[in-house]
Amino acid sequence: MNQPDKNLDQKLILASQSPRRKELLTAAGYQFEVDAPHDSVEQGVCSKCSPEQLVLESAFAKAKAIAQKHATGLVLAADTVAVCGSETLGKPVDRQHAERMLKTMRGTKHRVLTGVCLWLRPQDVFETHLEATVLEMDELSDDQVDSFLETDEWIGKAGAFGYQDGLDWVHVIEGLESNVVGLPVERLDDWIEQLSKKVQST
Repeated sequence: MNQPDKNLDQKLILASQSPRRKELLTAAGYQFEVDAPHDSVEQGVCSKCSPEQLVLESAFAKAKAIAQKHATGLVLAADTVAVCGSETLGKPVDRQHAERMLKTMRGTKHRVLTGVCLWLRPQDVFETHLEATVLEMDELSDDQVDSFLETDEWIGKAGAFGYQDGLDWVHVIEGLESNVVGLPVERLDDWIEQLSKKVQST
């Protein structure tokens, strides 16, 4: 069930083309416009930093790129990765990459991290936030992995799967389901309020 529309003091600009993030925001009752940064924006993000730093820096870079294009508004940017052991798993580049990701995670617990950046124009005041969710994947057989890969549902999804697709072999153990989908919408009201207080105190 959709929530009542959120009445923000400024227009909300989603710096993402992700249909999943758009669906989450819409279902939560936010009115927003979409202005996604070019893929090249993330090329300057540190490749050797921790996964936590990676998603925070990526979200910051996306928000900054879009904020520079708008005179007013509240820019919302996010980046999501899966982390299994010491390996950071972003979006697979091809089927073979997706297969390796799934076989790495099967039978184990892993984390999904989302970095979020809120950037207010014209004040140029911003904040970044990190949200983590713990999941557990069943011990999939090679045939199960192959069957899933045949669906192409792994394309464009961090960790090579989409929790929102109703998969019965991956389970949230701790944290927000929305974070696994790509945006912890339950946190947004509080984070926006924190940013507003920060603006008022400057």
